[in-house]
Amino acid sequence: MAPGAARRPRRKAGRRVRSSPLAGARDRSAEDWWWDRLAPSGSEYHLLQADSMLLVLPGLGPSRARSRARKRASRSAQRRQSGSVPAAKSRPRPRPRPQPEPAPVPKQGPDVGWGDRIPLEVLVQIFRLLVAADGPMPFLGRAACVCRRWNEAASQPALWHTVTLSPPLAGRAVKGRVKAEKKLLASLEWLMPNRFSQLQSLTLIHWKSQVHAVLKLVSESCPRLAFLKLLDCHGITADILIMLAKTCGQLHSLNLQHSMVESTAVVSFLEEAGSRMRKLWLTYSSQTTAILGALLSSCCPQLQVLEVSTGINHNSTPLQLPVEALQKGCPQLQVLRLLNLMWLPKPSGQGVALGPGFPSLEELCLASSACNLVSNEVLGRLLHGSPNLRLLDLRGCTRITPAGLCDLPCQELEQLHLGLYGVSDRLTLVKEGSSLLTQKWYHTLRELDLSGQGFSEKDLEQALAAFSGIPGGSHPALCSLNLRATRVTPNTVSSVISSCPGLLYLNLESCRCLPRGLKRAYRGMEEVQWCLEQLLTSHASPKLGGS
Repeated sequence: MAPGAARRPRRKAGRRVRSSPLAGARDRSAEDWWWDRLAPSGSEYHLLQADSMLLVLPGLGPSRARSRARKRASRSAQRRQSGSVPAAKSRPRPRPRPQPEPAPVPKQGPDVGWGDRIPLEVLVQIFRLLVAADGPMPFLGRAACVCRRWNEAASQPALWHTVTLSPPLAGRAVKGRVKAEKKLLASLEWLMPNRFSQLQSLTLIHWKSQVHAVLKLVSESCPRLAFLKLLDCHGITADILIMLAKTCGQLHSLNLQHSMVESTAVVSFLEEAGSRMRKLWLTYSSQTTAILGALLSSCCPQLQVLEVSTGINHNSTPLQLPVEALQKGCPQLQVLRLLNLMWLPKPSGQGVALGPGFPSLEELCLASSACNLVSNEVLGRLLHGSPNLRLLDLRGCTRITPAGLCDLPCQELEQLHLGLYGVSDRLTLVKEGSSLLTQKWYHTLRELDLSGQGFSEKDLEQALAAFSGIPGGSHPALCSLNLRATRVTPNTVSSVISSCPGLLYLNLESCRCLPRGLKRAYRGMEEVQWCLEQLLTSHASPKLGGS
């Protein structure tokens, strides 16, 4: 047994020697296959051989990869020397080429940003567009904190031409409002001399306690101020208004609507700066009579815009304003608005000559929601010398008739508003004469408002037919038509839409003669054309009657 047992290993060894080339290749191939399987080339793992185990470890670096390649090459060399694999037929695996390390990227400093690279003139122009849309505050104050270049651009006085100042917390408790006004006043003490040197338009809204201090800063730092609006402000005295009139030599527009100010303060201001005044806005009260008296005495001969309106609390006291005296005191008037007032013009009397009129008047608004006492005779006294009138707003004036309007000297009227809103049904309205208006101004009218008028169906058809017979083949300029609560018919509406391709607004609310579902306001060309299609469809379907 012992010799036999000793011979068996020799025979196996001999076989192994004879078949050593193939067996060695198989062993090497299997070993390499498992080697590459467990730690493939290019991965971040490597193999570590121990006494009785094989470890797969992560974090393979370039140096470890080279050491692994050397170990594998040394094992192959040992096998060749031992004779298990013939050296001639062995195929050494190519050594991996070391990959060049990437070149170091040069460190760059922080990007200065486009705000520093853009020219200052271009940046100022960009700021100018933003200020024109949203105002300088708070945008310019925030932009000045971005960088030095933006601070320099935001500091240009040319960007601070128009400013609106309204303290926060307006309408809340008195203590909070006073605190907010003082905080904003502290900022204005620096802004006024450093930013407002070229200020031209200033609006103060809801200032109750610090308006005197703000106007004092304005008089000291804003010599180019031309427009001042004080909306819902309290504590306006005669001293501060006189100071503004003296220090701001270019101030020509003053808006005091809804502000608490004594009539003596306004009269003193007009006496000081009346020769250069161009625009004046007032809220009607018991003290307005004294201010209008100053205007009638030729205190403001260059006045172009005069607006008197009622406040939140409607004043039922009639306003007595002599027409001829106003024409003599303000001969350059271009815009006259007496809004929502109960105006009681003084009668001219028999044998009294007409006044000089308003030769430059372009806009007259006498709209009112209450009873208006303006008649054809008063309207003729106002407009007998106004050939350049473009806008005439007589909403609520129930005593005005188409015959009276037809006698006016203006030939190129563009906007005519005759709507009646909230008028009692007991009033007797004119049923004929609308065609006189359209035949006179069909070639220039852009906006026409006949809402609530009592014109008959036939009269409205004749009136609106004037827009379809324009000579020369040109289209009418009409773009807005309000026929609310009138007796207009579907055929008339279809005709006027087809004749006016530029019509952008059409109000057909509460029109009794129209089909149900079409009595609404149409805005835009697409909606107006849709209304036309529906009207044409309703003609083909007689079942769709009016409601």
